Amino acid sequence: MKLVILDRDGVINHDSPGYIKSPAEWLPITGSLEAIASLNQGGYHVVVATNQSGLGQGLFDMATLNAIHHKMHQALAQVGGRIDGIFYCPHTRDAQCQCRKPQPGLLQAIAKRCNTPLTDVPFIGDSERDILAGAAVGAQLHLVLTGNGLATQAAGLPPHTRVHADLAAAARELLRSSPQS
Repeated sequence: MKLVILDRDGVINHDSPGYIKSPAEWLPITGSLEAIASLNQGGYHVVVATNQSGLGQGLFDMATLNAIHHKMHQALAQVGGRIDGIFYCPHTRDAQCQCRKPQPGLLQAIAKRCNTPLTDVPFIGDSERDILAGAAVGAQLHLVLTGNGLATQAAGLPPHTRVHADLAAAARELLRSSPQS
């Protein structure tokens, strides 16, 4: 299976320091939805791994998170794209769980559900916690400079991390370097 894992906020949609708390606040980054559709058309299964500590903080509830994701799915369908799974961590930083990135638990859950090792599976994120979680499972690391990407790049990256302007640029590189299925 050709699999790619994406962070959500800052990669697919614009991020907010106050969290994305409603469907109205979920706004796609220009070209991100089309990039996902192109990955789908290139044979990739696209899965999202996202920290959603706003749930644990009581800033929004599960119905609202589902509504946000419904909006994302609808927007993707309009451009011929799809996300095959969304995995999220609802815990706050203080919970010290194993699923909150930079811990690898969320990615390990994806590996288990997809029945595939994540070694060399592309993981695209915009923050240090994304890169660290991906590195912990041996994923192919991709940083986008949208969201927190510029600050993350300035802080230093593990060797072999590929850097892209945005998700569209990352998708183009993956499709160029990937065998067709």
